[in-house]
Amino acid sequence: MDKQQEYALRAVEERDVRFIRLWFTDVLGTLKSVAIAPAELESAFEEGLGFDGSAIEGMTRVSEDDMIVQPDPSTFQILPWRDGPHGTARMFCDILTPDGEPSLGDPRHVLKNTLSKAKEKGFTFYVHPEIEFYLFEQQDDWSKVPTPIDEGGYFDHVPRSPGMDFRRAAVNMLEQMGISVEYSHHESGPGQNEIDLRYADALTTADNIMTFRTVIKEIGLERGVHASFMPKPLTDQPGSGMHTHLSLFEGDENAFYEAGQEFNMSLIARQFAAGILYHAAEISAVTDQYVNSYKRLWGGNEAPSYICWGHNNRSALLRIPQYKPGKGNSARMEFRALDSVANPYLAYSVLLAAGLDGIERQLTLGEPTSDDVWELTDEERQAMGIQPLPESLDEALTAMEQSDFVAGVLGEHAFEYFLRNKRQEWDDYRRQVTAYELEKFLPRL
Repeated sequence: MDKQQEYALRAVEERDVRFIRLWFTDVLGTLKSVAIAPAELESAFEEGLGFDGSAIEGMTRVSEDDMIVQPDPSTFQILPWRDGPHGTARMFCDILTPDGEPSLGDPRHVLKNTLSKAKEKGFTFYVHPEIEFYLFEQQDDWSKVPTPIDEGGYFDHVPRSPGMDFRRAAVNMLEQMGISVEYSHHESGPGQNEIDLRYADALTTADNIMTFRTVIKEIGLERGVHASFMPKPLTDQPGSGMHTHLSLFEGDENAFYEAGQEFNMSLIARQFAAGILYHAAEISAVTDQYVNSYKRLWGGNEAPSYICWGHNNRSALLRIPQYKPGKGNSARMEFRALDSVANPYLAYSVLLAAGLDGIERQLTLGEPTSDDVWELTDEERQAMGIQPLPESLDEALTAMEQSDFVAGVLGEHAFEYFLRNKRQEWDDYRRQVTAYELEKFLPRL
């Protein structure tokens, strides 16, 4: 038994933990949970826990339903929102076949596999997410436009605002679980908030994002407000994204930094960026997986709609932040299309793989744009070689379906299931007669 397993077993006993929740996600990024008693934990470490994999979205076929969930002791944490005399803990898990092989439908395995390929090239992948979400008043009928809890704007200090207290409670709870927070503030939309997690390796961050969403939902329930990560809940207000800063390290050195080069970008950084831009359209269904995601991307308010990069340009898909002298290890690039509700394991897998492909193929990064891309005409964008992102989930899925690259990153099993599920979502969506159509056409047609 390794030291991390021993630590978890000792903590369960010392903290009087009565329930250990084993967490994992399905292919779409929905959190799954099964609770075991302390007496079963040692066995779970050694042998795992059997479950019906065919009942989990995209995990396996019905004819291969037996699967094993095996906890990762390095992710052990006490859940601070479970008050009372007895504690509850959680661990993230890997999904295995009965033969002990990784499940091809396990998103965590997909990311681990991509990270291993980066490691073979000498790289470690770090990410830093800025997670946006809305807080709404509770309501019984969610077909109606929700009411934000305040009318604040970007960086507004709203005295005695429930949002300010909410962010404080969230930060405290996250830090109790060992998840470091860098910033928290009111965002541009009414009732919209942002909390930025401190950078960490991609697997840790993906686990942290899943925990973050659960923390936010739990605090919302405690305080009687509805916390939503929906990409575009309000027509005339900004959407919620998860701008993510990306960096590669070679040992202790940031591989994206090279003094004296334009924007201090190394050749590796330029090739990595070129790879992301090259594959941007075909990975869009993974980074932005819902029909509503494209309302955010094409709804203005600094959302990226076009495939381009720029230095400190917030209208670009890929932004190179301002370099701070003496901070070479902080060199990074910001991918701005990612949704707050994306499956972080799959999203970080395709972003890393796209960047690595750019390095391997030595792709050339085009010229940066300093213009507000939204303000350019179609002719101007075409002359600059700037292509649009997919305008709908349908377009994104079409690009993904034709992509051998994405199939290779996700694996055929996860790739095919993801497409099948998302095609069904699009078919369901396009059949709907919306309130907009009824209001606009019914009175006069």
